Amino acid sequence: MAKIPSSDGSKNLSMNSNGGPEANTSLVVCFGEMLIDFVPTVSGVSLAEAPAFQKAPGGAPANVAVGISRLGGSSAFIGKVGDDEFGHMLSDILKQNKVNNSGMRYDQKARTALAFVTLRADGEREFMFFRNPSADMLLRESELDVNLIKQASIFHYGSISLIEEPCKSTHLAAMAIAKKSGSILSYDVNLRLPLWPSEDAARDGIMSIWNQADVIKVSEDEITFLTRGADPYDDNVVLNKLFHPNLKLLLVSEGPDGCRYYTQKFKGRVPGVKVKAVDTTGAGDAFVGGILSVLALDTNLYKDEKKLREALLFANACGALTVTKKGAIPAMPTRDEIQKILKSNS
Repeated sequence: MAKIPSSDGSKNLSMNSNGGPEANTSLVVCFGEMLIDFVPTVSGVSLAEAPAFQKAPGGAPANVAVGISRLGGSSAFIGKVGDDEFGHMLSDILKQNKVNNSGMRYDQKARTALAFVTLRADGEREFMFFRNPSADMLLRESELDVNLIKQASIFHYGSISLIEEPCKSTHLAAMAIAKKSGSILSYDVNLRLPLWPSEDAARDGIMSIWNQADVIKVSEDEITFLTRGADPYDDNVVLNKLFHPNLKLLLVSEGPDGCRYYTQKFKGRVPGVKVKAVDTTGAGDAFVGGILSVLALDTNLYKDEKKLREALLFANACGALTVTKKGAIPAMPTRDEIQKILKSNS
């Protein structure tokens, strides 16, 4: 089975006198958005048909940070929320989940972002975002916790923070600091088309930082979008159009079917872990949290195919377990839960 963070990983989360993390060789710093998702109390309905909504913490980078911490790893989150009840609630949720939140900032004028999300009867997710502008879009370079970024073994981010200024420039600056400090740069595309001005803007924005990443996670739908309709199952499409010379690891998530992996030396596929799905929210983030938690402890993981396959089976189990419960953060699995499901599936 994959070597995963020890169950007493909480010792990695000690704070110094300033509330920041002590020097930690396996710290994963997640940068980007954290928001409130409003999810219908009834599934299989459109947003308009929903009788009522339940609030849940959301935002892919924050989900990944919690996922890593839940597995016993060490993580921190950098982003901006409103100086409002929702913003402080999100900050507290990170703290409760042992995620270092010293890099969070609070905007006095803009509100915390809201998103209404539903899974329609046809299985498609429907989003309605309230960000005009929301606090996460307004994070400035001067507000970055530079020391926290410099401590990152892995610096992880998505593409939503590239959509609007000043957050876009802040994102690029944070990446540059992390790269200079020797961090592995991890990129989850996490395409949310309704937030971009146009399809071309989304494609150009996402690809603008593509060649800087060491690790990239992309879905089949995102491959089709980024390659303008090419076959996402064709290895040649992936290798010729998406694999860049400096990339260490490219992961293609396939939902319940598992994932594919591509490195400079080898490629392959790891099957999914079978479960009964209740809610797919956060499954991709749990998968990313799973693989990054192992990579943070062994940064040469991508060079050893046997170890990589074990780590990806572990990550697939993280994603699988998350869909058995409602919500993203509440559903993130523990190390013990992963061990149990892998044992029962073997």
